[in-house]
Amino acid sequence: MVLRYGLIILLFFSFYILKSQNKTKTALIAFYNIENFYDTIDDPKTKDNEFLPNAENHWNTEKYNIKLDHISKVIKEIGEDNGFKCPTVMGLCEIENKQVIQDLIHSPNLKNFNYGFEHYDCRYERGVDVALIYQKDRFIVVNSKAYPLIIPEKPDFNTRDQLLVSGILDGEAVHFIVNHWPSRRGGEKRSAPMREAAAKLCRHIVDSIYKTDSTAKIIIMGDLNDDPTNASIVKHLGAQKSKESTKNYGLYNPMYELFKKKGIGSLAYNDKWNLFDQFIVSYPLISKTVGGYKFVKAGVFNKSYLMQKEGQFAGYPFRTYVGTTFMGGYSDHFPSFIIISK
Repeated sequence: MVLRYGLIILLFFSFYILKSQNKTKTALIAFYNIENFYDTIDDPKTKDNEFLPNAENHWNTEKYNIKLDHISKVIKEIGEDNGFKCPTVMGLCEIENKQVIQDLIHSPNLKNFNYGFEHYDCRYERGVDVALIYQKDRFIVVNSKAYPLIIPEKPDFNTRDQLLVSGILDGEAVHFIVNHWPSRRGGEKRSAPMREAAAKLCRHIVDSIYKTDSTAKIIIMGDLNDDPTNASIVKHLGAQKSKESTKNYGLYNPMYELFKKKGIGSLAYNDKWNLFDQFIVSYPLISKTVGGYKFVKAGVFNKSYLMQKEGQFAGYPFRTYVGTTFMGGYSDHFPSFIIISK
């Protein structure tokens, strides 16, 4: 009922603003798994013991500030590299709490962009969540909700929530779903049912929105811990690999071509590239009959300074830690992005 009420408000608000606007707009939507961005304070409710000053990692204020500067620099440069000052809207994952997000959006690199954020603490035992940051002068939040992944046959299972944020982007109703699906720990095949369950939950959110608005602009983003070719995305989420095969109430995955045809990835493991950090968009974002924002392009932000320069892992993402050794890097993932225009 809360979701339905929020969507009705969104539609009326969107219609009112669209009637008064007549300008071409572009927006940059990005996503970044920023790899274990914890503060330095012990939270007794979560397993954050690795990232404390007296832990084996010796995580402290100096290292935290290096990470803060690095991540905020990347966010800013994703924008500049694509002709923007910064991303218009951006999903994040592996952030510990609201304070970490506050520190990020008020850092020297980002403080002038007037970012707001949406975040909910989830029940995931490691205490890292997903969040959405957005330029407040371009996106107005109307409704948000966190969806936990519940698997009845596994009552002790917990993972990150899926975050739905619905609002008005430049006068138009847009819905963002931020994800960080269960990992491949224990093996890809053994862990696949957990990601398939996450895909079904995400599809449920999409269908709930479509039920209220058949022309809904929905942007799914996140670290899905699966590639665009995996069953969780193709079968259970129902994301199509081409615009031509995407129909009404459907979803289009622009990352499929990047991965399958161009070999582009966002992380590497055992000398193999994966594209886990994906964007998937609803049919109205590619439809010729629905007005407003349209999908333009997708990409992975993989500049050379984000890569390990030497050794066995040269070319891989330049990490903050390898084991308990502080490397002073950025993340074990590259960010991904899409551009939309109207």
